[in-house]
Amino acid sequence: MSETTPRQKGDQGRSRWTPADLLSVARIPLAVAFPLASNDWRLVILGIAAGTDLVDGPMARRFGASAIGSIIDPVADKLFMASAFGVVAVSGRLAAYEIVGVLLRDIVATVAFVATIYSKRPRAIPARAGGKAVTVAQVLTLVAFLTGSPLLQPMAWATTAIAIYAIWDYYRVAPAAERRVGGTDG
Repeated sequence: MSETTPRQKGDQGRSRWTPADLLSVARIPLAVAFPLASNDWRLVILGIAAGTDLVDGPMARRFGASAIGSIIDPVADKLFMASAFGVVAVSGRLAAYEIVGVLLRDIVATVAFVATIYSKRPRAIPARAGGKAVTVAQVLTLVAFLTGSPLLQPMAWATTAIAIYAIWDYYRVAPAAERRVGGTDG
């Protein structure tokens, strides 16, 4: 049996926007702004994006989540990271395979989700510690890039290693942990 917040019990099936959804959606214009900004502003944009990503989940659990939130949040996350690491790729400071490694978890998750849509059974796996660790490592890799740190390449490799672990962990728990997108299984 799954836990629901007080708002979720009465609002299942509705497509209302919640404050958590608005925080998630805010990352989309940040993804557009990131490549256009100077490095100083990119640090600010990254801080805002990381902050909204950190807060939207707890906010959704506390105040209720919408059916669309389970789609908006990962899409916004992946768009932001793709945009930000596109800037890294254009800079040439990391090789293409290193960029793919840093984004490996996001790439695999996107392919898996699209496959579930084509199977007409859209499913998602709730966030796991490994996935959260990948996000933190991606943000730290971006900080290393934006500050010109010599730790950029080691951070990229560490992020890749964490991503491989996260993919393995998701694969391991997927059969028991998956839930329908936009609703609850319980």
